Amino acid sequence: MRQHIAKVALIVPDYDEAIAYYTTVLGFCLVADEDRGGGKRFVRVAPPGDGATELVLAKAVNDEQRSRIGNQTGGRVFLFLHTDDFMRDHAAYTARGVTFVEGPRFEAYGKVAVFVDRYGNRWDLIEPAP
Repeated sequence: MRQHIAKVALIVPDYDEAIAYYTTVLGFCLVADEDRGGGKRFVRVAPPGDGATELVLAKAVNDEQRSRIGNQTGGRVFLFLHTDDFMRDHAAYTARGVTFVEGPRFEAYGKVAVFVDRYGNRWDLIEPAP
Protein backbone atom coordinates (compact mmCIF):
# COMPACT_ATOMS: atom_id res chain seq x y z
CA MET A 1 0.00 0.00 0.00
CA ARG A 2 1.20 3.53 -0.80
CA GLN A 3 -0.49 6.61 0.63
CA HIS A 4 0.28 10.30 1.10
CA ILE A 5 -1.57 13.40 2.24
CA ALA A 6 -2.40 15.33 -0.92
CA LYS A 7 -4.15 18.38 0.49
CA VAL A 8 -4.52 20.19 3.80
CA ALA A 9 -7.34 22.70 4.34
CA LEU A 10 -6.26 26.04 5.77
CA ILE A 11 -9.04 28.34 7.00
CA VAL A 12 -8.65 31.93 5.78
CA PRO A 13 -10.83 35.05 6.00
CA ASP A 14 -10.69 35.93 2.28
CA TYR A 15 -9.66 34.01 -0.83
CA ASP A 16 -7.92 36.81 -2.72
CA GLU A 17 -6.02 38.11 0.30
CA ALA A 18 -4.80 34.58 1.07
CA ILE A 19 -3.80 33.89 -2.54
CA ALA A 20 -1.81 37.13 -2.61
CA TYR A 21 -0.04 36.30 0.65
CA TYR A 22 0.88 32.70 -0.10
CA THR A 23 1.97 33.38 -3.68
CA THR A 24 3.73 36.72 -3.20
CA VAL A 25 5.22 36.49 0.29
CA LEU A 26 5.86 32.74 0.60
CA GLY A 27 6.42 32.19 -3.13
CA PHE A 28 3.89 29.39 -3.50
CA CYS A 29 2.28 28.56 -6.85
CA LEU A 30 -1.43 29.04 -7.47
CA VAL A 31 -2.51 25.56 -8.55
CA ALA A 32 -6.23 26.23 -9.01
CA ASP A 33 -8.91 28.81 -8.35
CA GLU A 34 -12.24 27.29 -9.35
CA ASP A 35 -15.59 29.02 -8.87
CA ARG A 36 -18.01 26.63 -7.15
CA GLY A 37 -20.94 29.05 -7.14
CA GLY A 38 -22.57 30.97 -4.32
CA GLY A 39 -19.30 32.73 -3.44
CA LYS A 40 -17.49 29.43 -2.81
CA ARG A 41 -14.22 28.69 -4.55
CA PHE A 42 -11.85 25.73 -4.61
CA VAL A 43 -8.46 27.45 -4.21
CA ARG A 44 -5.24 25.45 -4.04
CA VAL A 45 -1.67 26.64 -3.59
CA ALA A 46 1.56 24.67 -3.29
CA PRO A 47 5.18 25.44 -2.52
CA PRO A 48 7.54 25.24 -5.50
CA GLY A 49 8.82 21.72 -5.99
CA ASP A 50 7.20 18.40 -6.60
CA GLY A 51 3.64 19.54 -5.79
CA ALA A 52 2.98 16.46 -3.68
CA THR A 53 1.06 18.44 -1.06
CA GLU A 54 -1.26 21.39 -1.62
CA LEU A 55 -2.98 23.81 0.72
CA VAL A 56 -6.68 24.27 0.12
CA LEU A 57 -7.48 27.84 1.09
CA ALA A 58 -10.91 27.46 2.68
CA LYS A 59 -12.82 30.66 3.36
CA ALA A 60 -14.40 30.76 6.80
CA VAL A 61 -18.16 31.07 6.49
CA ASN A 62 -19.39 31.11 10.10
CA ASP A 63 -18.29 32.25 13.55
CA GLU A 64 -16.89 28.86 14.55
CA GLN A 65 -14.69 28.70 11.46
CA ARG A 66 -13.61 32.34 11.81
CA SER A 67 -12.55 31.59 15.40
CA ARG A 68 -10.05 29.02 14.05
CA ILE A 69 -8.28 31.31 11.58
CA GLY A 70 -4.62 31.36 12.52
CA ASN A 71 -4.96 28.82 15.30
CA GLN A 72 -6.06 25.51 13.86
CA THR A 73 -3.74 23.61 16.21
CA GLY A 74 -4.13 25.38 19.54
CA GLY A 75 -0.88 27.33 19.21
CA ARG A 76 1.37 24.49 18.09
CA VAL A 77 3.31 24.41 14.85
CA PHE A 78 0.80 23.47 12.17
CA LEU A 79 2.75 23.07 8.93
CA PHE A 80 6.29 21.92 8.17
CA LEU A 81 7.84 23.48 5.08
CA HIS A 82 10.95 21.69 3.86
CA THR A 83 13.49 23.57 1.76
CA ASP A 84 16.70 22.73 -0.05
CA ASP A 85 18.29 26.01 1.10
CA PHE A 86 17.31 27.24 4.56
CA MET A 87 19.44 30.40 4.52
CA ARG A 88 18.08 31.51 1.12
CA ASP A 89 14.47 31.08 2.15
CA HIS A 90 14.93 32.48 5.66
CA ALA A 91 16.53 35.62 4.18
CA ALA A 92 13.86 35.96 1.47
CA TYR A 93 10.99 35.53 3.92
CA THR A 94 12.54 37.98 6.36
CA ALA A 95 12.96 40.54 3.56
CA ARG A 96 9.28 40.10 2.65
CA GLY A 97 8.18 40.79 6.22
CA VAL A 98 7.60 37.26 7.51
CA THR A 99 7.87 37.13 11.31
CA PHE A 100 10.12 34.44 12.73
CA VAL A 101 9.24 33.78 16.36
CA GLU A 102 12.66 32.29 17.05
CA GLY A 103 16.06 32.39 15.44
CA PRO A 104 17.41 29.57 13.30
CA ARG A 105 18.65 26.57 15.20
CA PHE A 106 20.31 23.29 14.37
CA GLU A 107 18.62 20.05 15.35
CA ALA A 108 19.49 16.43 14.59
CA TYR A 109 16.92 16.55 11.77
CA GLY A 110 18.27 19.78 10.21
CA LYS A 111 18.19 23.60 10.30
CA VAL A 112 14.87 24.97 11.52
CA ALA A 113 13.09 28.15 12.54
CA VAL A 114 9.45 28.82 13.40
CA PHE A 115 7.57 31.56 11.59
CA VAL A 116 3.99 32.76 11.61
CA ASP A 117 2.01 33.42 8.48
CA ARG A 118 -0.28 36.39 7.88
CA TYR A 119 -3.01 34.80 9.99
CA GLY A 120 -0.89 33.58 12.91
CA ASN A 121 -0.47 29.92 11.91
CA ARG A 122 2.88 28.60 13.11
CA TRP A 123 5.15 26.94 10.54
CA ASP A 124 8.52 25.20 10.75
CA LEU A 125 10.90 26.15 7.95
CA ILE A 126 13.26 23.17 7.75
CA GLU A 127 16.26 22.21 5.70
CA PRO A 128 16.51 18.50 6.49
CA ALA A 129 19.87 17.14 7.54
CA PRO A 130 21.60 15.06 4.85
